[in-house]
Amino acid sequence: MHAMQYAVTLPADYDMGIIRERVATRGHLLDDFPGLGLKAYLMRERADGSPVNQYAPFYLWAAPEGMNAFLWGPGFQGIVNDFGRPVVRHWTGLAYEEGQATGHAPLIATRRATPLGEGTPPGEAVADAVERHAVEAKAEGVVASALAIDPHHWELLSFTLWAGAEAPAGAGDRFQVLHLSAPGRHGLRSGRLW
Repeated sequence: MHAMQYAVTLPADYDMGIIRERVATRGHLLDDFPGLGLKAYLMRERADGSPVNQYAPFYLWAAPEGMNAFLWGPGFQGIVNDFGRPVVRHWTGLAYEEGQATGHAPLIATRRATPLGEGTPPGEAVADAVERHAVEAKAEGVVASALAIDPHHWELLSFTLWAGAEAPAGAGDRFQVLHLSAPGRHGLRSGRLW
């Protein structure tokens, strides 16, 4: 599994209805994209308490071939044409879990980045993070949750989809989920990914 996200930060006075319309008219185009586990069409806005207006889709890919087909194909080119070429972050998957609310449509998502301290051996730190993730994924309201790592910056990334309109304190940056394309979601392997 590979996690990927890019963020398009928009002006403070940007009409976020444009993003909602974009997702409403184009979101379904990835509902059957080969190799895609899931894509959460995420948005956060200043009017909702966010520090920025931002469109920030998050992807879980079953294999790099699907991610590559998207990035080098017409899907990503649409973003480039409309907003310029954003930086695309990607992480190696460590764990994935379906939550207790798996049958519900997610309303919000959270993303939490945590630096991996230099004082702990990476294998030990990752094993501990995977154990914590398995417990956190059982929280009430969790639809699905993934844990990934960026070994270039030694940063853990926790991404969770929530059925309710709120998430627990400390869950991370909060986003609205405008649409979920999930053609390969049930093919994402649960638990530790090595």
